Amino acid sequence: MTWATDRLDQVKGGDAVLPPVVQTLQLGGLDDWGEGWVHKTWTPAPELLNVDGSLFGGYLAALADQILAFAAMTVAPADAMFRTSNLKVDFIRVGKAEVLALEGRVVARTRGMIHVEADFRRPDGELIARASAQQVVVPFGAA
Repeated sequence: MTWATDRLDQVKGGDAVLPPVVQTLQLGGLDDWGEGWVHKTWTPAPELLNVDGSLFGGYLAALADQILAFAAMTVAPADAMFRTSNLKVDFIRVGKAEVLALEGRVVARTRGMIHVEADFRRPDGELIARASAQQVVVPFGAA
């Protein structure tokens, strides 16, 4: 176990106090995880929707950053943390006020970088967005 996997267990179990930004943005926690993958479901609150009931793309980008970080945490070294150096979100279909399934996965890992991807799916299984990021591994105490 590492600091990151311990934290994932706490978030999954509902025992973690989520950071203020996560609470403010109503991003929620995590349903399940294993080495190299994470899964969560998320239901948007009405106040987070555009006037036509669609999901705001910038909000999905924040949600993508979270699920991608969770995926990176599954393989993060015990003696280091990481920071997002690049985040890309492709919007494929319009998302609406419905439960989304988010699945994040580690695509590749080196000593200095963790590459992650995530899919956002509607209840009918249709893909609405795909995100990817590179997480730079930073030793604790490094600037």
